[in-house]
Amino acid sequence: MLLNTTIKTFYVKSIFGRKSRMTWRSSTLVKLTLILLWTVSLYGTYFYAAEKSMLKEETPVQRYVNEPKKVNGIHYDRFMPLIFVGGMPRSGTTLMRTMLDAHPQVRCGQETRVIPRVLGLRASWFKSSKERVRLKEAGVTEDVINEAITQFILEVIVKHGKPAPYLCNKDPFTLKSIEYLFKIFPNCRFIFMIRDGRATTHSIITRKVTISGFNVESYRDVITKWSNAMDTMYQQCIRVGDSVCMMVRYENLVLHPMQETKRIMKFLDISWDESMLNHEKHMLNISLSSVERSTDQVRKPLYLDALTSWFGKIPLDVQRDLARIAPMLDKLGYDPRNMRPSYGTPDEFVLNKTRLSNNENALQENFGA
Repeated sequence: MLLNTTIKTFYVKSIFGRKSRMTWRSSTLVKLTLILLWTVSLYGTYFYAAEKSMLKEETPVQRYVNEPKKVNGIHYDRFMPLIFVGGMPRSGTTLMRTMLDAHPQVRCGQETRVIPRVLGLRASWFKSSKERVRLKEAGVTEDVINEAITQFILEVIVKHGKPAPYLCNKDPFTLKSIEYLFKIFPNCRFIFMIRDGRATTHSIITRKVTISGFNVESYRDVITKWSNAMDTMYQQCIRVGDSVCMMVRYENLVLHPMQETKRIMKFLDISWDESMLNHEKHMLNISLSSVERSTDQVRKPLYLDALTSWFGKIPLDVQRDLARIAPMLDKLGYDPRNMRPSYGTPDEFVLNKTRLSNNENALQENFGA
């Protein structure tokens, strides 16, 4: 009897002990499972937050400079109506920007020099397929580059001169990048200055204007490269359309300044102002650079001498080959066979300015003598 009782007690203890052990194991398994789920949820939360953070960081790159900035009370961003004045050097770009600078609502300022160089650098990167791959592998995507260039150009244009409701840039060769600039500044406008290539060439050579890649001692070399450069800008101007890019003839601007400036301001959607006809009277409010070749000329009133100063100066061998080496002459409406063209009759306003200027010069010479 005692033995049976002992066996039963042992059996019961064994059962309860086994059940107890089984309960402990189950509890441990549940705890481990919960810890595992908690750990997985932590990692999931981390990677989700990291991905959202990356997306937020990429958004400004794709939007470019959409957030407006402010300097001297003027808000600016990539959607502002920037004005780009360009063309071949010695084609009237400085005269054009000075006339715009005389307008009370516009500020252009001196050539920055850096904007066309940055645009050229970007173009060189994307010409090379190897360089494109290297940049992409480095995370320097086209969006990243566009964002950087957009901000760079904006900062330079806005901060290199006085604030104004309308801002413009005059770097002649900037217009080699018309299509790209229109992409990053969708509300900008371009004024493409055009001048008889023979007059431009003569001016470059006589005034010793240094242009990279141009032999400024050779009429043949300069007018050939003038034609190539003008073709590049002309084709892009045509492609973006006449609502975005306006071609302005230097000859018309000099001969008919009122008509031309009114046409230009209508294109820019800015009210015309008479001060544009008398830019020389507003020089105290216009920033000029002492190293730009045209500075001494734009201080004067409009004058006609530059229209014909090239007559009789083009070498005969170059004259014979003009149609072949400079096809843009004919495309732009300048007869390569006519070496003494008439560009039109000047307005009476211009003739009066010219007479007044000549009289003042004569008085100064006599007084000096």
